[in-house]
This record gives sequence, structure tokens and C-alpha cells, in this order.
Amino acid sequence: MTDVVRDPRALREYIEMAHRNRFSLGFVATMGALHEGHLSLVRRSVRENDRTIVSVYVNPLQFGVALDLERYQRVLEDDVALCSAARTDVVFAPSVRDMQPPGRATLVTLSGITDDFEGVHRPGHFDGVATIVATLFNLVRPHRAYFGQKDFQQAVVVRRMARDLQMPVDVVVCPIVRDADGLALSSRNAFLSDADRAEALRLPRALVAAERALLEDDASPAAVRALLADAMSSERDDVEMEYGDLVHPETLAPIHRLDGHGVLLGLLRVGSVRLLDNRVVASPGTPAWGD
Repeated sequence: MTDVVRDPRALREYIEMAHRNRFSLGFVATMGALHEGHLSLVRRSVRENDRTIVSVYVNPLQFGVALDLERYQRVLEDDVALCSAARTDVVFAPSVRDMQPPGRATLVTLSGITDDFEGVHRPGHFDGVATIVATLFNLVRPHRAYFGQKDFQQAVVVRRMARDLQMPVDVVVCPIVRDADGLALSSRNAFLSDADRAEALRLPRALVAAERALLEDDASPAAVRALLADAMSSERDDVEMEYGDLVHPETLAPIHRLDGHGVLLGLLRVGSVRLLDNRVVASPGTPAWGD
């Protein structure tokens, strides 16, 4: 049976009990509206830890547009049922007041890795992500925290924050979960019409084609970037590639020659829906990219 905890003080009591008993703690931070992508993280945490905690918190700090915050799905009862079926021990569902007390004057800000991609298109977004994830890490004190590869830049930001601030947590990045047609699972997919979804598939197909060109046809990174732009182009005026690039998996700096691992990043906007995806690629002889 999954316990639902709303009060941070009650969560601290649970965490103290877990640490006294030397339980390993796994943590999955979410904004709710859970899908199979989230649940893959939860199941991995359950496998690898004595206790698993899932947070459900729609974070106002990471939304730049009020409409996006207002329309984000809030289905806590359904989320708890899914977590219970996945054998989660605790769902932490705090209020905005508890997470952002009046007068809060602290933001966690990273430089460099937040300067491009989502950092450009969503100013302040990663300040909001890092601030709330740091707060959650302080509350939960997990041994391992699980994040999805789909939000690659976010995963890099969280890993760097934890490393720079010497947080005693292992940030585990887990593979993307996709629908049968190849589209990466996302809560945003619910806003796509059938026609929109057909356009959205340009994104994963473009990344697959770019990976093939890079590894099989020995295309240059510059040619791969041009291929991404061409493969995501559409006759619809409301379908636009916001970015497509080949970058270093830790610094997110553009790669001019693939030597080791690289990441193909892409974001396609279909109507008002922004869809993220990526593929990790490796030069011949490089070990598989892992956690």
C-alpha cells in the first residue's frame, strides 16, 4: 500500500526512520500525469532500492507561460494508483506554499549548460527545475534519483548540480520509453490531434536518420545538422524545428568531430506543443553509453 504524504515534516519523519533502519532510498521526481515513461523509472527504483519515494509536484517556477501551468494535467488520484501498482512506498505531494514559502529568496542557477537549447527558448526554466529538485533532494535525502533521458538537458543539469554541490546522491539517467510508432512518451502528447501526431513523428525519424548518416555513411556533423533541419521541415506553418544539433553529452557544446559519445538533440514544435527527443551516438569502438 502506497502512503500519500503532503506535509514535509511527515516526510522527514519517514526519511529519518528509513535512515535509522539503513534502508536504501530511491527517488523519482515528477509533476504527475504519470505515463509509462515515469513508471519505468519507478520500477527501476523499486528493483534497486529498499524504499522508493515518488514526488508529484507541478512546479510553477519552471513554467514561463501561465497557460502551460494552468493546463498541465493534475490527476493525483490516478497517479497514486499507478504508483501503488508499481509498489512505490510513498507518494510525496506537497503544496506550493510548502515548496515555495512566502519570501523565499533562494534560486539555484547553473551556467554554461543552461545557456542554449531549452535555456534559450524557456528563460528561467532550469533555475526553477534546479531549485525545486535541490529542495526535494534535501527533503528526501535519496541514495539514488532516477531521471529520464528524454529530457536530456534537464538530466545533465541535475547531475551537474548534484556534483557541484556535493550532494550524496547518484543521479541515474534511464532510457527513453517510446510508443509503438516511435514517438517518445510525454504528457504533452495528449494535446496532439491525429494530424499533429503524424507531424510529430518527423522528430524521432529525423534523429534515426541522422544517427544512420553519422555512423553508417560517415557524414560530417555539419551535414548531420542540415539533415535534421531538412527531415523536420513541414508544409504546415505551425510545425517548426526549434533546434536540432549534435552535442557533447556532458557539456552540451556542439561537436565538430564525433570522437566518443555524442547526443543528437531535437525539439519540434507542432502547433502549441513542444516535443523533445534525443539519441545518444558513439564512434566505432566506444563502449555503450550508460549511467
